[in-house]
Amino acid sequence: MIPEPTAAAASRPSEQKKNSHDEANSSGAVNHSEDESGNENRRKSVRRRKRAHKGSENVKRKSARASCSSVGRAGGSHGKRRHVEAVTLFEVITMGRSAMQAVIDDWVEAYAADRDSSLLDLISFFIQCSGCKGVVTAEMCQSKEDGDVMSKMVEELDEVAGLQYKKFLAFPWILTVTWPMDTDSVEYPLIQPGPYGRWFHSEFCDFVSVLVAQCQHSVIFDAYLMNTLISLLTELSNSYVRAFRHTCTLAAVKLLSALVGVALSLSVGIENSEKLYKVQRTKTVRQRSTLQLERIQKKITELQERKVEIESMMDVIFKGVFLKRYRDVLPEIRSICMEELGLWMKLYSSAFLNDSYLKYMGWMMHDKVPDVRLKCVLSLQGLYGDPLLLPKLDLFTSRFKDRMISMTLDKDNEVAVQTMRLLVLISKTSDDVLSPEDYKQLLQFVYSSQRPLAATAGELLFSRLLVTVAPATDTQDEINEEEAHRQQASARLKALLHFYQESELHKHVVYLVDSLWDCGGALLKDWATLTSILLQDPSPHSPGLTLAEQAVLVEIVVASVRQASEGPALAGRSGAKKVVSAREKKVQIDDCAKLTEHFLAVLPKLLSKFSGSWDTVSSLMRIPQYFLPECPEAENTQALSSLMAEMGAVLDLHSGPAVLEAAARTYLSLCGEDTTWCSTARAARDSLVQAWVDRLTVLLEGSLRDDCFSADEEKTGEILATLKKLRAFHNCHDLSRWSLFELLSPLLSVESSQGGAPPEVLLEVLQCLSYVMLWSLNMSGETLTSREKAVAQRLQLRLFCERSHRCLSHSDHTVRQQAFLGVCDVLTAHSYQLHVWDPTSFGPLLYTPSPKLQRALLTFVCTQVFVGPDCDSQSRVSENSEVERLEDLHKRRNLLAAFCKLIVHGVLEMSMAAEVFMYYMKYYNDFGDIIKETMYRTRQIDKIESARTLVLCLQQLFVRLKKEQESGGRAHPGVQTFTSIKELARRFALTFGDLFKFRECVVMIHRNGIEFVFQEFSQTPETPTPPYLSYLTILSEFSSKLLKPDKKTVFSYLQKHTAEHIIDLREECWQPLIYYRASLLAAAEGEDAVSYVSSDRKPYLPNRSPFSKQKLEGSKSPCPFSPVDSKLSKSHRSNFSPSHQERTADVDPFPAPPEPPARRLNTEGSVLSTSNEVDDDAVEIEL
Repeated sequence: MIPEPTAAAASRPSEQKKNSHDEANSSGAVNHSEDESGNENRRKSVRRRKRAHKGSENVKRKSARASCSSVGRAGGSHGKRRHVEAVTLFEVITMGRSAMQAVIDDWVEAYAADRDSSLLDLISFFIQCSGCKGVVTAEMCQSKEDGDVMSKMVEELDEVAGLQYKKFLAFPWILTVTWPMDTDSVEYPLIQPGPYGRWFHSEFCDFVSVLVAQCQHSVIFDAYLMNTLISLLTELSNSYVRAFRHTCTLAAVKLLSALVGVALSLSVGIENSEKLYKVQRTKTVRQRSTLQLERIQKKITELQERKVEIESMMDVIFKGVFLKRYRDVLPEIRSICMEELGLWMKLYSSAFLNDSYLKYMGWMMHDKVPDVRLKCVLSLQGLYGDPLLLPKLDLFTSRFKDRMISMTLDKDNEVAVQTMRLLVLISKTSDDVLSPEDYKQLLQFVYSSQRPLAATAGELLFSRLLVTVAPATDTQDEINEEEAHRQQASARLKALLHFYQESELHKHVVYLVDSLWDCGGALLKDWATLTSILLQDPSPHSPGLTLAEQAVLVEIVVASVRQASEGPALAGRSGAKKVVSAREKKVQIDDCAKLTEHFLAVLPKLLSKFSGSWDTVSSLMRIPQYFLPECPEAENTQALSSLMAEMGAVLDLHSGPAVLEAAARTYLSLCGEDTTWCSTARAARDSLVQAWVDRLTVLLEGSLRDDCFSADEEKTGEILATLKKLRAFHNCHDLSRWSLFELLSPLLSVESSQGGAPPEVLLEVLQCLSYVMLWSLNMSGETLTSREKAVAQRLQLRLFCERSHRCLSHSDHTVRQQAFLGVCDVLTAHSYQLHVWDPTSFGPLLYTPSPKLQRALLTFVCTQVFVGPDCDSQSRVSENSEVERLEDLHKRRNLLAAFCKLIVHGVLEMSMAAEVFMYYMKYYNDFGDIIKETMYRTRQIDKIESARTLVLCLQQLFVRLKKEQESGGRAHPGVQTFTSIKELARRFALTFGDLFKFRECVVMIHRNGIEFVFQEFSQTPETPTPPYLSYLTILSEFSSKLLKPDKKTVFSYLQKHTAEHIIDLREECWQPLIYYRASLLAAAEGEDAVSYVSSDRKPYLPNRSPFSKQKLEGSKSPCPFSPVDSKLSKSHRSNFSPSHQERTADVDPFPAPPEPPARRLNTEGSVLSTSNEVDDDAVEIEL
């Protein structure tokens, strides 16, 4: 608000108040009297101060809206004027554009009556829009060139008064804005989050536009309003206060945009007047009016002068605001400048669209903030979209073309997409701008992982390569419309195939089709033309497609069918619409009906033609998976029977995994309950399976005799091919009624050393039998109708596990892996069925794998999964390639996951996970996520038992290390070092996040560890310390997870076990105990054990000896530990220095030769010195 000078000065320090008052009097300050002579600004200030005590700002706004609506209903200019008096210009923003126009009209009238007071209201409006809750003091200035006045233009802060103030010249005013110091940290209206900020931005811009529009025929040319307003916005846009700078920069550029509109209207007026002048000049002398010509000429001159004046204002704003703010530190200000610059260039191209202004757009395309780059690209789209502006963009295009092409790789997806759209626009309007190399680079984006970018690149591809016309012939008139359409589609397809083959990305057809779907969907969904081209026989007139082109075209057809049926959702590509509208869903159903009707008749012909190519056939056999089940044409049994016959013929020719998988999935789709053709498809499937079973039975009867497998190479190949077909179909279909278990299980009973089946045959048999067991378990609710059947199922399960157990020791590693996976999958499924079994009906009987099988599974994991000397497979040197190494790692991860599922589902004891947990740190990069998830799942099942498993893991590793060191032999690769075991314990401790939730677990770990060290220990002169004493150092890693009361309890439990033994604190062999006690005592006093014991930032203090308390008490001989009270526990806080910790962690924890004297503490004598000085021969142990 604008108070009187004396009132405003009262809020500043006394010295400033005096100076301001003197300056106001000497320079002719505006007189804000109490007279009712029309000082509207004064009256508003008084009213606002009165209303401030009545309620909040929201209440004021609501009352203002209420008064506005009531006045609007009452009507009349008098009511409107009363409404204007009730609000300020800042409050009128909340009332919409219509109220804004009325208020501004009244403000213009008030400005004509008293321009100084009205101008101060406008100045106050911009200050309030900046979020400033301070005051503004205005003084009159006589001359801009006054040196004394210019030297006082400052922006400072007064820390004593807690105020900031800015004094600047907005001629003829000297304005002083004073506001609290913390204003810059407050969110001003433009950056308010949510809808309010966006709404205020829009209303504020509308206010500036309406203000200029309402003043463009009157006061805007009075050389007073605009000069003052431009000076105000220029000065505030240079402020270091972000709120002033942001708000006034926006106001200034919007003011320039509004002036552009005024200049355009003046240009139109000048053009119309010149046309009228020419019409008058063409008249005869008798019809011509000299007076009218003079009047028109005068009007033209006046309009031209006004246009020059407007352009001068625009130039002042551009140089005073834009040139300083387009590189502002605030990205929002830079975005505003670039957005408005593009608007000026498009609307007023005669003044702004030249290289002097375009260079700023090119420079800011290198901005580090994505939004600024986006505004530049969007502005350029508007320029390149106008053909009349293209000639002025030639130099800019040649200069910044490389930058625009590189921005398609922008890290911000929206910037990359909009840049690609800009380049598509350039390619459509200018053919010679982009070179073939540029097109080659841009068209590769059809394979991008971002669908919007790929779709835009697809539009460029479609417009550049595929928009071709049918080749002209001499008999063009005789060619019917259908043939012309076919030739045009053929030409487009050849161009597309040529592009795909040149790109050398032969596994991305589905992504290419998805990229072209939005712009070229009509071509891709023209399945009649596509299949006719595939079925066309080559002739001398039309050579047709090559084999490679035919294979690619088949892939395109299959991809288009999938796209029409399922939509644009692709694995590895993001940015697609997640919600399908009702219209899109209807189009999708219509497309499915069309493709079903077409391919039911055409697909048998395609399968027959391409039956010799397994890759083409495997693609074609996927098409029926996308048929519409409720299609009316599905009742055509003849077409469906023909399709089934051709598919059966293809399966007789091929036994590759791709063909078999596609066929099995297609039959699964066709045999669904909701399909019209399910009976026909099931009959065809059953006949195929029956033929394969009969054939396999005959082959095995001649090959499997006297528990020996004997077959020549040809017969073995037939057996293998039939097994592959049965295995592929059994993966998707329930083939239980063919009793495959009894047929195939004898192959597993033959020993490999006694003429067993080949490994590839055993591999297929194991997979097929695992599917048999899985289907049997899955259908238990339907098939197990009596106890006899349940017993038979359990017997079958036991037989399968026993025979697979035998295969775990097979010489071929693929057979071993498949046997392991089969057993794990079947046992997991059996456990799941036991959990979901309904007690009211028959279900699977309980089966527990034998201990021998459990040990064999565990041994297999340890020997086949955790292999290699290095803990990180990334650093392991291998002769295999990177791809083979990753494939091997993937297989080993599957094996480990299958074993862990047995533990999680309760098939194996949880304690067996200890062997897996041992490798958590050693193979963290390869299997860390699987092992960690196993810990989490087992902890959800039984947290106490899970904690015991962790303890068992650490103790087993420690015992192995102890035995290895005692044996003195060569280090075994499976034995971990003491440091690695300690680090593993630390990582285990980190998994206990919630101390209250896992309180019992952590206490149990400590009790178990203390018992592990001291139980069954009898102290003798030969064994003064427990053999596993160093385990306490490992156990101390869990001390930080104990609550304060629990640490005291654990310490008492430790004292109970140590009270029976004589412990000499001076001997180094007891250091693990001292370390563990220190970790408990430090935390018992409220400190973190790690920071107390293990921190490397505490200096070593020699006088803080572990025996200082004993020395002060006169203890001169070794004494056993005894329970301590709280006072004594404080003395133990200094028991352990960082040097002790470091030495304990690094040296061998078991008895070893003593260290050199330079690395040992001075412990001579029974009593350590109590002096604060260090002995001469004492040595500090450095960290």
